[in-house]
Amino acid sequence: MSHTPVAIIGAGPAGLTLAHLLHHNYGIESVVFESRSRQDVEETVRAGVLEQGTMNLMRETGVGERMDREADIDDAIDIALDGQRTRIDLAGLTGHPMAVYPQHEYLKDFIAARLAAGQTILFNTTVDDVTGYDDDRVTVTYATEGGEQQTLTADYVMAGDGSASPRRKLITELPGAVRSKHEYPYAWFGILVNAPQTQKELIYANSPHGFALISTRTPSVQRYYLQCDPDDTVDMWSDERIWEELHKRVSTDDLRVSEGEIFDKAVLRFRSAVTDPMQRGRLFLAGDAAHTVPPTGAKGLNLAVADVSVLAPGLARALKKNNTDLLDAYSSLAVPRVWKAQHFSYWMSSMLHTVPDGDHFQTQRSHAELRSVLSTEAGRTYLAQQYVGLDLPKFEV
Repeated sequence: MSHTPVAIIGAGPAGLTLAHLLHHNYGIESVVFESRSRQDVEETVRAGVLEQGTMNLMRETGVGERMDREADIDDAIDIALDGQRTRIDLAGLTGHPMAVYPQHEYLKDFIAARLAAGQTILFNTTVDDVTGYDDDRVTVTYATEGGEQQTLTADYVMAGDGSASPRRKLITELPGAVRSKHEYPYAWFGILVNAPQTQKELIYANSPHGFALISTRTPSVQRYYLQCDPDDTVDMWSDERIWEELHKRVSTDDLRVSEGEIFDKAVLRFRSAVTDPMQRGRLFLAGDAAHTVPPTGAKGLNLAVADVSVLAPGLARALKKNNTDLLDAYSSLAVPRVWKAQHFSYWMSSMLHTVPDGDHFQTQRSHAELRSVLSTEAGRTYLAQQYVGLDLPKFEV
């Protein structure tokens, strides 16, 4: 193997979805490089909420069967303020549900589909260098699982290798390139617990004690989050403290958080970042390599899918018709959607979280904003529309 039309760095949502779309929709070959093992990729547990566009893409391209069978597909979410829950009827307000489907399960489906189609994923393979992206052909230098260094040429390369992508600096060093960042004054303490569902639909709770989220993985495994300090560590949260805080923030006379054995704990920091542009010559960024969002709006995986929904037809048009107009417009098409997702994620986070050391005015203003949204059909509709997500972009090749 010495040449591929498209080299893809990272077997995450961006990389695997792009590889799948190129092969399934356009018959274009690619090679996916992944530094971790297949087992690590498939067993690293991460949350996942699928927008309606992502769900439809999976179904339309032949990888949605297990998602439809096993995902927790919900028509609504609950938002609670001081113990009073309001049901946001996603399906009734928008015509679309959403799916709670962990990211690692999404990746399993795309890995299985790719390998079944005889396509290449090089696990345990580290990309050491990428050159030639400003010229006519890209060269990827990589180290195999056995430590042997090899090279592969490609017409184009996409880096979807996460928020620490070393390829991003090749773009941010360009004159005029911008990397916008924002740090939030709170984080989430997340747990996985063997317990029955508290309720089928997600609960986002704002309380004087801080934010909490009640989510689900399976009928017997639940995912809970608590607002915490960004500098907190796992050792600071005993099981007793976790349950005490969850009940203070969520439980009411008619609903009690379901308890059980806690088997995973982690602190999740909140960060936003946007890279603009997301391309340089024959090099493109997608997913977390280009942008990150806080988890409140559940946009991370879905933004990666939206990115490659632009990039895949752009690459196909360039490779099949020698027409780069869509590729050239990749950043101008992708970045505005990223900023819309940033706004929604920031907005949801600011309404639902308690700002540490926030004054009375700040707290009451935030509560009034949330009450205004929940008490009007227009407010509930806007929230529902943003939550289930915009339609994915579609382009002819």
